[in-house]
Amino acid sequence: MSTSWPCPRSSNAASKNCRAWHSLRSFQRGSGGPGTPMDSPAYKTVLALGRFKVRKLQTGPALDKGKEGASPLPCPPAPSMEGSDQADEGGSLSAPPDYATTMDVSPCYEFYAQSAPPGRARKSRPSLEVLRNVEDGPGFPDAPDPGESRAKEEDEEDPDSASPEAEPVRFGWVTGVMIRCMLNIWGVILYLRLPWITAQAGIGLTWLIILMSAVVTTITGLSISAISTNGKVKAGGTYFLISRSLGPELGGSIGLLFSFANAVAVAMHVVGFAETVRDLLLEFDAVMTDPVNDIRIVGVITVTVLLGIALAGMEWEAKAQVVFFFVIMVSFINYFVGTLIPATEEKMSKGYFSYRGDIFLENIGPEWRGESGNFFGMFSIFFPSATGILAGANISGDLKDPAVAIPKGTLLAIFWTTLSYLAISATIGSCVVRDASGSLNDTLGSPNATDSCLGLGCGYGWNFTECAQAGTCEYGLANNYQTMSMVSGFSPLITAGIFAATLSSALACLVSAPKVFQCLCQDKLYPVIGFFAKGYGKNNEPLRGYMLTFVLAIAFILIAELNTIAPIISNFFLCSYALINFSCFHATITNSPGWRPSFRYFSKWSALFGAVISVVIMFLLTWWAALIVVGIILVSLAYVSYKKPDVNWGSSVQAGTYSMALSYSVSLTQVEEHVKNFRPQCLVLTGPPSFRPALVDFVSAFTKGVSLMICGNVAGPQDTPGDSDSDEHVEWLNRRKVRSFYTLITAPDLRSGARSLMQVSGLGRLKPNTIVLGYKQNWQTDSPHNLENYVATIHDAFDGRAGVCVLRMKDGLDVSQTVRAYVNPAFEDPEAALQGEKLRQESGNAGSSVKVLGADELTETHFQAPQKKRCVDVYWLFDDGGLTLLVPYLLSRRKRWSRCRVRVFISGHLGSAEQQRQEIQLLLSKFRLGFSEVLVLPHVAWQPEERSLKEFEDLVAPFRLNEGQRSPEATEALRRETPWKVSDEDLRVYRKKSEQQVRLHEILQENSRNAALIVMSLPVVRKGACPSALYMAWLETLSRDLRPPVAFIRGNQQDALTFYCQ
Repeated sequence: MSTSWPCPRSSNAASKNCRAWHSLRSFQRGSGGPGTPMDSPAYKTVLALGRFKVRKLQTGPALDKGKEGASPLPCPPAPSMEGSDQADEGGSLSAPPDYATTMDVSPCYEFYAQSAPPGRARKSRPSLEVLRNVEDGPGFPDAPDPGESRAKEEDEEDPDSASPEAEPVRFGWVTGVMIRCMLNIWGVILYLRLPWITAQAGIGLTWLIILMSAVVTTITGLSISAISTNGKVKAGGTYFLISRSLGPELGGSIGLLFSFANAVAVAMHVVGFAETVRDLLLEFDAVMTDPVNDIRIVGVITVTVLLGIALAGMEWEAKAQVVFFFVIMVSFINYFVGTLIPATEEKMSKGYFSYRGDIFLENIGPEWRGESGNFFGMFSIFFPSATGILAGANISGDLKDPAVAIPKGTLLAIFWTTLSYLAISATIGSCVVRDASGSLNDTLGSPNATDSCLGLGCGYGWNFTECAQAGTCEYGLANNYQTMSMVSGFSPLITAGIFAATLSSALACLVSAPKVFQCLCQDKLYPVIGFFAKGYGKNNEPLRGYMLTFVLAIAFILIAELNTIAPIISNFFLCSYALINFSCFHATITNSPGWRPSFRYFSKWSALFGAVISVVIMFLLTWWAALIVVGIILVSLAYVSYKKPDVNWGSSVQAGTYSMALSYSVSLTQVEEHVKNFRPQCLVLTGPPSFRPALVDFVSAFTKGVSLMICGNVAGPQDTPGDSDSDEHVEWLNRRKVRSFYTLITAPDLRSGARSLMQVSGLGRLKPNTIVLGYKQNWQTDSPHNLENYVATIHDAFDGRAGVCVLRMKDGLDVSQTVRAYVNPAFEDPEAALQGEKLRQESGNAGSSVKVLGADELTETHFQAPQKKRCVDVYWLFDDGGLTLLVPYLLSRRKRWSRCRVRVFISGHLGSAEQQRQEIQLLLSKFRLGFSEVLVLPHVAWQPEERSLKEFEDLVAPFRLNEGQRSPEATEALRRETPWKVSDEDLRVYRKKSEQQVRLHEILQENSRNAALIVMSLPVVRKGACPSALYMAWLETLSRDLRPPVAFIRGNQQDALTFYCQ
């Protein structure tokens, strides 16, 4: 679509429209493809105005012909619903109608993807600011999207956004997952230990072991399939799946364990390979040193060769795996053919008699031998062979489509390998006896001479009784690890299969461990290990991780005992399975809208069963190893929980937290309030929290871990704080370890904003019942309107049946500083610089930008410092329900304030002072607050000193109405216009109360000059009866010239304390 659209210069509005139109055209310019000429037949004239033409792009079959296979066109603007005569089906608008509608764009994949296809720039949808403020803001798409910078950073890290020249190698579900998993499952256990396990456990229990393993792995495979299809899967395999589902705490733990388990698995498979080589050397009498050291030598050489293959790149590793797969399939065919070949005399001497029914019946039951001769001992040795199901998921970053490849390849691999294990166990248990000597001389002289012969061999003319009773038989299922090789048609092919199975499994683990560990290191959850995060080449190969895995593998190869290494890693893999299944279960029960796996064939209860059975098997196999694994997880979990890494993966733990909070909040609304459960839930009018850190710390000191705290900020209409500002305030609170919510409201003044916050803050029962304000330090110089609003806010709180707390510090609460920064225009965007300069000129700050800064999160206030053995003086002069006592009690439970002595001052009469003191002491003891020091102030009603009264009169003087100098009509009119002013009648009515405040100030100066904190009952007057200036004069008189902080508290006159049990 193209057009010639004039840009008139005479009208400012027209020029704005023109800029917006050009911005829109820059977005639409790609729809016809770069370089499409204006006179091309692809365009059709739909409207002509003199020399100006409106033309439409043809999008029918003729235009699309020859463009098949091209990249999809950029996302078009949504067609306008207005002026439909300018648009039709198959074309987009050619003239700018109401661009408030054409700024909207149709849904597009690129708007939701974090990266763009190779060779094309990423596009983002227009923001609300662009859609709603076209004339004031830059045109779309030139306006930067708020998330554009983040997306660009992620594009740099995302391998999918690489250019075509550096396209990494990707694998499908067959070569990438199924073959890889099958090779890893068909490892050393299949060839070297399955016949031996069959001899120990019998065919029946061996099948049970195989099926139990298959149940665990199948359930885990279903869980992996569900998790891997719930969004795009990147590199990191099992660690990525668990960490993005359960969060960094458990994900980091399993990342460490799983990486280590794979490194040990490399040693297990290499040792199995070395055992086979050692047996060949023994057979040909070519031992290098001794059998154990030969395993070590061959193992080290083998793992070094495998490291070379891995370092050559994933492409070479994949080719090697295909070759290994072919060799293993040939060896299987060779084995099954061998079971059908009639037994030779040599094979008979080694216990092979072809298929026999009595051999099958004899081997159907168990015959335990040795220290590990029990069911779970055999299970612990066999189970590592089933752990290969994660081999495909571990290279998730190298798959073309992990969401398709992982479910399909993993489940098919489990099915075929389980069948092969069952078949081999049944066939070899039907052909070979448990014990055989291997000597051709152990035949019976006569077929009927069986009196002194024991065992099945007797019926076939062989007497293995002597070696069976002495335990010296070298052949048979129970003694010879190479039984499959002996049974097969051509034994070298079985040896080749053993080599292929062990080497392929070792190679898969050698590749998996570094890749999982690299992803863990890149997330920066733990210190030091970041060195191994670096990748090299187009596939981002973790070369440093390869070397670390190589070193760990050699360390375990030196053990040189397969039956010792195998149980070590069983618990690591079982723990991984348990967490994978629990991840699936937890994500399902949280009912998070983000849990939408495309794989549907799973159940949350089967996933829970898989998690539980994995944990049970862990402890049944090796309880002490299970405890070590659990201990490692708990330690790493505690570390990550303490450090709180700056990651947000949308885990199911977050969804579960929300679900629990919502459920408890709703259920809490059904519970009637009880005085025993009363908590001061505070709405703190802090403004930006960093501006008044002392006020934040004071409330946090008695609410943290106890009750609700909300920091409220009332912003003026001229202020336009954004989400980033709110995030900064929340981050400041978190860094200061203050457990508080932050809420912002825009209002014309403090009173209306505070009233709105009181009405809407909270959720159900979790709503504020106490309003906390900072003392208005500048009430004498601020505008009368602000003074009136401040006092009215206190009255509004009482109207809402909430308690009120006003905190005053000697030096004030507001620590904000206004700074002015000068910016060199050369470093600013020209258009943004012009707009900024215009705004600064209007505000009188040309050439500079003004910013208000709050306190640093490390700033220490009075309420964060240890108070040692000082006093907290509570002047409980008026009964408010007990809130004046409860706040100091909660404060005294904090470590910093626990050594302070709390003194309670009450008013009384001189004649009954002792009786009143005992009465309040009894009350306090029943409240169980721990306050035992009660002081009676009988002289509160005494007349204050003349000097103090004179100071009070001078304080009120600027706010006097001075009605004696005016007529009654003028006085009445002035009273209505200035309700905050103090009349002679007000002074007369409140004379006693004013004198009381003056007298109390003298008592405070006398008793509490060195206290850590003064808590005093807040004066209360009838609404609208006392002028604001007089009320503030009372608070000023009470708290002026006092070194300790003063907290005026007044409850809502309902019980906050009780000494009853119900």
